[in-house]
Formats: sequence, C-alpha cells, structure tokens
Amino acid sequence: MKNLRVIPVLGTLKKRIKNLNTPSDVYVINRENIEWLVDYYKNDWPFDMVVIDELSSFKNASSKRFKAMKRIRPLIKRIIGLTGTPAPNGYIDLWAQIYLLDQGERLEPYITHYRQKYFEPDKRNKDVVFSYKAKDYAVEVIKNKISDICISLNAKDYLNMPKLITDTKYVKLDEKAQFGYDTFERDMFLQLDDEELDVTSAAALTNKLLQFSNGAVYKQDSDEFLEVHKCKLEAFQELVEGLQGQPALVFYNFKHDLYRLEKVLKQMKLKTGVLKSSEDIARWNNRELDILLAHPASAAYGLNLQDGGNHIIWFGLNWSLELYKQANARLYRQGQKETVIIHQLVASGCMDENVLWALEEKDTNQNKLLEVLKARIKKVKEESI
Repeated sequence: MKNLRVIPVLGTLKKRIKNLNTPSDVYVINRENIEWLVDYYKNDWPFDMVVIDELSSFKNASSKRFKAMKRIRPLIKRIIGLTGTPAPNGYIDLWAQIYLLDQGERLEPYITHYRQKYFEPDKRNKDVVFSYKAKDYAVEVIKNKISDICISLNAKDYLNMPKLITDTKYVKLDEKAQFGYDTFERDMFLQLDDEELDVTSAAALTNKLLQFSNGAVYKQDSDEFLEVHKCKLEAFQELVEGLQGQPALVFYNFKHDLYRLEKVLKQMKLKTGVLKSSEDIARWNNRELDILLAHPASAAYGLNLQDGGNHIIWFGLNWSLELYKQANARLYRQGQKETVIIHQLVASGCMDENVLWALEEKDTNQNKLLEVLKARIKKVKEESI
C-alpha cells in the first residue's frame, strides 16, 4: 500500500465531492455515506473493485446501506467482504452478505426464498415471526454452497496475537433483590416504594430484567430510574480494586449503568473517562486513565485501544454476539503486548445467565462455520502441491 495514494471521502458534502474528483488509487468511505455515494454516481459507477470492511454490518436486507449496495452491485466487477462475525445471530444473517458477493447465485436471489428453503419459524406471536431456526439439513448445505467463495483466516494463525483469558464472575443478589426479581419475572409486575413496574410483553420484561440484574430499573415511561440493589456494583468495585491500579476498559449496557458507575468510580478517586471522542481515545492510549467507560455500540469497529490496557470488564452483557466480539477486539488485537483478560459480571439466577448462554451458543455455531471455511484453505493448499 505504500506506493498507492489513498484518499478518505469524509467530511462535508463539498469536501467529499472534492476528494472524489481528486485522482487517487484508493478511496475510503464510511458505511454512513454509502447510500449518498450510490446516489451521487447512480449508473455512472466508476469503481471496478469494492472492498467492504465489516461485511456483517450489511447483514440486514432491509437496511438502506444494503439496498444501496444491491442497486449498484451489477456495476461492480470485483468485490471483497471482510468480517470477523459473519453469522452473529445464526445462518439467517448470511443471505444479505453473500448476495453482495454473488448476487443471489448460491443462496437464492431473494431472502424470502432463502428463508423458505433453509429455515422455519422459531419464536413467534401468531402470524408475527421474531426469529428463524435452520432446518436439519440446512447448515451443511449452506456451508457447502458458499465454500468456493468464502475462506476463513484466524488471526492467531497469521499474526502475533496476545493470550486471551475469560473470567466470568457470578454475582449473587441479596435476598430482598432476588425476591423482587423473581416476583417481577413471574408476575410481570412489581411494586417498588411508590412506583409500579408493569410490562405487557415478554420482550419488555426481558429488557427490564436485564436492567434489574445490573441494579437499577427505569421508571414507567421515563428516563428516571430506581436503584434496586448494589450487588453488581459492589462486585465491580471489588474487581477494580483487585486490579491494583491496572487500567480497565469497562462496557456498560444502560445509561443508568453509566451514571452509577461514574458515581462509584468518583468515590474511588480513579481517573475515569467516557468514550465519546478522539480525545478520550488518546487519553486512554497514553495511559492517562484508570478506567475508560464505553457502550459496546460506540466501540464496535475500527478503534485501536490496545495501548491503554489489557483488562476488559463487562458490567452488563447484551444479546449481540457481533457487538460483544467487536468490542473485545478493541484490546485483543495485533499490537497488544500483554495477556488480555475479559472479566464478565453475571448476576446468578437472572437474565444475565440467559444472555451469556445465548452468546456462547451463537459463538459455537459461528465457529463451526469458520472452521469449515478454514478447512477449504488447507484443502486448496494440499491440492496445489
């Protein structure tokens, strides 16, 4: 790449247009501007090759970015997609990504055909289907169909990667908190002082129970919250104290998590930052912070945070395997000089355990897919000898 001229297509409309009209070998644009780029060129698409980093961010066939790329796809002579999480929610996520590679040749030209052929409804409410599960024969067929255009490269096989340790700490709620949790889970209703928590759907209950696991719950139709226990917060404080001054990147799930974490860290007199800008990244990487607080969605892609520390703390997990793995990759990446330790605070007997199980199950399925694709590389190498 040292002999190629690279121009970023970012900034204001005027600046983007100017950069596109500046001679270059490679033009780099973010996902947020894909739709604009397609509309700007329309059928006069000038790029014969397109490389999509984090291809899984195009997995939603209903998204504007996918529809924009689909519209321009016939004009692209060569396309490459890169992702570390090709199927974060199962094989249903593959259709849109593979379509951008082969325009529907391998996994059907329409996602409705793909679903009908390889999947059956899983979670549903009458006629509304919330998720799909693969039919018994589907997984092997899908893997075989895409194996000629997909390969898997494990960073550990090609790069000098650090060691990785996962430390799951189970947090037991006190008797009062556990009784309140169990009551709320059973009745979908809970009286807390003068406030009532009342939910009418399983999805809403799941979200409230995750909040409860972390120690606070939003009031009904409000941004205000009620603190229901300090068990996980106390476990977090004990964990941080146990690091004995080593910095930690802390991922939170809800805004009230952030508020409560900042409050306890201030009491601990630790230098704390919240990931919002390049200045926060610089302070972290320069080892000016003891704790960097971040929501996984704000640290999912492209950020290099490995110079700031080697400890990750998940105060609250969420359901997205993609966000989970991408967030961990901010420290577990090339250039990290120390063993990366991922600490997970999980409330025992609560929704936290379900989320952890779901992440592990998704990861198992995804790893099976990657292993099959990886085996293709070995086969091709053997056949070429």
